[in-house]
Amino acid sequence: MINRPASPETRLWQLAAMQAQEIEQAWDNPPQRERLIIACRQWLEKQDHLPQLARLARLLEPQMERRQLWSLLVPLERAAGRERVTDTTILSSDTPAATPSTFPVTVVADNIRSAFNTGGFFRTADCFGASDIWLCGYSATPEHPQVAAAAMDSHRHIPWQTFDRVADAVDKLHRSNVFTVAIETVADAPAIDEIPWHFPCAILFGNERFGLDPQTITSCRAVARIPTYGYKNSLNVVSALAVTLWSARCSYNR
Repeated sequence: MINRPASPETRLWQLAAMQAQEIEQAWDNPPQRERLIIACRQWLEKQDHLPQLARLARLLEPQMERRQLWSLLVPLERAAGRERVTDTTILSSDTPAATPSTFPVTVVADNIRSAFNTGGFFRTADCFGASDIWLCGYSATPEHPQVAAAAMDSHRHIPWQTFDRVADAVDKLHRSNVFTVAIETVADAPAIDEIPWHFPCAILFGNERFGLDPQTITSCRAVARIPTYGYKNSLNVVSALAVTLWSARCSYNR
């Protein structure tokens, strides 16, 4: 298999992604971070022959928050094609259930950085019979090739919609009397098998690194955690979704 060199445009996106990653790596060193932010912004402003890239310069400010950097880094990484899917190279087809059965649970994914993880959300939600998926913030949609590949066609079987802000999604759920549950590593939160599940319900998951915003957590009707017993206190977000959907499904089937 011949590896073709990246196109000039792709190479520019890769260079931009590398600079943003350098900013992230230097985050705990404010002087160096500020220098890198200014240098990256100036470089982006010069890419006026590629307006979509040049426009990102306005997102870079010396006093920006880390979450703001991620809002820039995610589209850069995707455009640069840095993500890889390995599962689909091993398993090219799946056997669908003979009689698919859904239950009234909406999966809400807020600011999921990895398109591969978003695809995993679709595959997992479909496997457990979730009714639909709501994608919020910069969570990639099935139009992204990495999402479609990781979802393994499950995105064709489960309805989905997008929201710019997760707060808008939560408001819409509450107006429809949907019970909302934030899944987070909150020390004093009850375990997922201890909360009183009410249906229809929605389960909310946040960014792989930062989780859900505090205001999002407090806006939900309940908060739950997945008990862990090893050295690590959290799971990959797709694994966490699987555990949560299993618990919700067991409660629903009782």
